Amino acid sequence: MTTQHPETQHPDAQPTDAQPKETRHAETRPTGRRAVLVLGGTGKTGRRVADRLVRAGHPVRIGSRSGGTPFDWEDRRTWGPALDGAAAAYIAYYPDVCDPGAATTLHAFAERAAEYGTRRLVLLSARGAEAALPAEGAVRVPGVEWTVLRASWFCQNFDEGVLRSGVLDGEIVFPAGDVKEPFVDADDIAEVAVAALTGDGHAGRVHELTGPRLLTFAEAAAEIAGATGRAVRYVPVSAGEYGAALVRDQGLPDELGAFLTDLFATLLDGRNAHLADGVQRVLGRAPRDFADYVRETAGSGAWAG
Repeated sequence: MTTQHPETQHPDAQPTDAQPKETRHAETRPTGRRAVLVLGGTGKTGRRVADRLVRAGHPVRIGSRSGGTPFDWEDRRTWGPALDGAAAAYIAYYPDVCDPGAATTLHAFAERAAEYGTRRLVLLSARGAEAALPAEGAVRVPGVEWTVLRASWFCQNFDEGVLRSGVLDGEIVFPAGDVKEPFVDADDIAEVAVAALTGDGHAGRVHELTGPRLLTFAEAAAEIAGATGRAVRYVPVSAGEYGAALVRDQGLPDELGAFLTDLFATLLDGRNAHLADGVQRVLGRAPRDFADYVRETAGSGAWAG
């Protein structure tokens, strides 16, 4: 799940006009209650976290470079105003928790959060990624209750991420071979995040989040084809071929293409081909199945283009 260019694989790629969006809600400000700061609040998980917080009556502040609360990881002058008055913060780090500079930046942010009285940090991380461990450790600073969410590959990468174009074209080209993955629904991640941001018992915990079933990418493509009536198949390629295509076709810098090549080769080597019980333990219910996601997404018209 990775250091990402917004339209590569991970987590919180920004939605484009061609991608489905949840109903937008107005950012809320503290009215006697301290706000929850949501960083990456327009991404796959962030906007779902913000939506659930608002519906539960929590004041929400969405931090982004273009949002109502200006926030830029590269401009530390924006951190204090975003944190001022925030009791907790959800962190979907950009460009990615596996980025070599992520740990340094996140540690500085966590220290700033403690200074401003933001006592709870919930970090979205990547399952099975050793490169993410320094970033996870970086938020563990005195005066802050931290929680880490290690998520498997998102179901929503097939309709809100780079894999959507493959579904529409009928060929999902990706370097996953026949490895099985327990695809997790972004709605489940958001629900767990809200529990960690607002509830008790999550401080100092790492929640590993997966779906309830292992699927190869070929099997996932077949389920999408069955639900949509479209001819959709999976076409495996090597990590090197895929990285080169990102550079050639999407204009990624060579160094980012090389990074993603190494990352995909690592994460898709079978290390994550097992289930975890994080969703069940936190929410008291089974995680949402990939088939449910496919049925709902097909019904929404997201793959009708």
